[in-house]
Amino acid sequence: MRRYAVGFVARVTARNRLPLDYSVASLRVVDSVVEGLRKGDTDRERVAGTLFGLGAYVGEVLVRHAGAVWVDLDAGQREYFGQSVGVRMPDGRVWNPLGKVVNRFEAGREESLQTFYLLLHGRRSRERSS
Repeated sequence: MRRYAVGFVARVTARNRLPLDYSVASLRVVDSVVEGLRKGDTDRERVAGTLFGLGAYVGEVLVRHAGAVWVDLDAGQREYFGQSVGVRMPDGRVWNPLGKVVNRFEAGREESLQTFYLLLHGRRSRERSS
């Protein structure tokens, strides 16, 4: 998934000059992009590839800043999350950044990706990440 996220960022930033630098602050940019897709009155199926790429990006931010690792989900997790991959946090919890982006698209601002990161259970504490 890391390669996919990096390739997605390279494609989107080349065309749109989006500041996707894998920082936690850049999740605000992702929120804005998803909000723009919503306001465009776009059918979710037509933007599915973009949502997937943004989900990979969000997951990669979790990997780089919260101590997560990409994992293949087991059958029960795949059924629950509707995805084949997710991230495992340092405390063992598994999260679904790909689905979280879809939720942001469908539900709007109350599903903020930046807030998701800031309230995320199981992320590495600042003291240990330094």
